[in-house]
Parts: sequence; C-alpha cells; structure tokens
Amino acid sequence: MLAPDRGDSTKRPDAGGFRPLRLLPLAVLLALGGLALLMGWHRELSLENLVRHRAAIDGFVSQHQLAAIGIFILVYVALVALSLPGALIMTVTGGVLFGTLAGGGASVIGATIGATLIFLIAKSAFGEHLMRRAGALGARLAEGFREDAFSYLLFLRLVPAFPFFIVNLVPAVAGVRTATFIAATLIGIIPATFAFAFAGAGLDSAIAAQEAAYRACIAAGRAGCQLDFDLRTAFTPQLMAGLVALGVAAMLPVLVKRFRARRAAGPAG
Repeated sequence: MLAPDRGDSTKRPDAGGFRPLRLLPLAVLLALGGLALLMGWHRELSLENLVRHRAAIDGFVSQHQLAAIGIFILVYVALVALSLPGALIMTVTGGVLFGTLAGGGASVIGATIGATLIFLIAKSAFGEHLMRRAGALGARLAEGFREDAFSYLLFLRLVPAFPFFIVNLVPAVAGVRTATFIAATLIGIIPATFAFAFAGAGLDSAIAAQEAAYRACIAAGRAGCQLDFDLRTAFTPQLMAGLVALGVAAMLPVLVKRFRARRAAGPAG
C-alpha cells in the first residue's frame, strides 16, 4: 500500500497559507503616507511656496540643474509611492522649473518609478493570496484582465477619471506582469504629463503677476494676503477630450478582439 503523499505540504508551506510578514513593506508604506498626511507635509508642495522661494530655487536650479532634477524625481517617487495628493502640482512645478521637455520627462520617470514600487509591494503582499481566495469568478475576472492588460492599463492611465493609486493596486491583485505594468504606465501618463508640464512652462508671466500683487499686498500691510492659483483651469475641455479619445483608441484592440470572437462563435451557436 502506498503511503500518503505529504511532500507537497512540506515543500510549499505557503501554497495555501499566508505569510503576515509579506504585509510589512506595505504597512510601512501606509504608515509613512499616513504620517505625511497627518503632519501636512504634502501641503508644502504648492505653487504659493514656489513663488515665495522662487529666487532661491531658481538659483539652485541654475547652478545644479542635474541635482535639482534628481531631487525632483525623488520627491515625485515618494509622492506617488506614498499615494499622497499633489502629483498635478508637482508636474506643473516641473514645467515651471525645468521647461516642458525636462520637467515633463522628470515627472514621467518619477511617476513611473513610484507607481511600480507600490505595484510590486502590493503584489508581493497580497496579490496571489487574494486571487486564491477569490474563487472561480475572481480567477476568470483576473484572467480576462491579464489577457488584455496592456490595453486596459493604457486606457486607465490615459483617462484621468481613475485615481492613480487605485490603478497601481488593481493590476497587482490581478497578477499583471511587471513589464506590462511598467510599459503601460510609462506610455499612458506621457500625454497628460507633458500637457501639464507645458502649462507650467507657460506660467512664468502669471507667476510674476501673482508675486508682484502678493508683495504689494504685504508691503501695504494688508491682512489676508495670498497667492491665487487655480490649477483646475489646466483641465480644459480640449485636453480632456483629447485624453478620452486616446483612451478609446487604447481600447480598440480589445473591442476588435471581442467583436471577432463573437462573430466566430456566432455560427456555432
């Protein structure tokens, strides 16, 4: 009589279980993000602070441009990895400080690295475990997402209606390949990022006017002096329509594939 096979349970102790230590990097990331929000550090990233310290910042950028771009990328990585608000302000600021090409490029690099970090941490923490617990329906949904992951992710990145941090987590749970995630993120954020960097590069005259008005208000001793920037004006209808059009174009391969599959299955049904 054959002895019961116990080899599988000893060789793969985590096959059906869950290791709590996998949650440690994610817990650290969430704790740091919560601390940053509680302390209000994200509020330091503002065009108002840029104007107040513009002379010192411009001086540093002119003397140490590569170091300034490197610091900008690191701050952007931390901002995205910790899922903090302020990515739009950072992108516009990059355009103000470095111009459209350098500012937009630095923002794309920082956002892609930050998104990949949270994706990898989430995938390691609970991605496979949740898929095992999701059952047959969850497995089919995840398989469908993975099958056309690049097109889906490209659509989610191009259309700014979806929270950035959610789009970082969903592919991790669905088991999307890291290379696919990075490629779709990198390509998908380019249009909006360079559009906002371009808007920032053209803000010099507006910033100068706001700064002059602010300094005059301070000099006159009036209370309530503040700088007034409304970044919502950057979301023009033309920009939104263009991004949605690009998103629809990204989904065309999926739609064509579904259409052909239905046509092929039609006569058999």
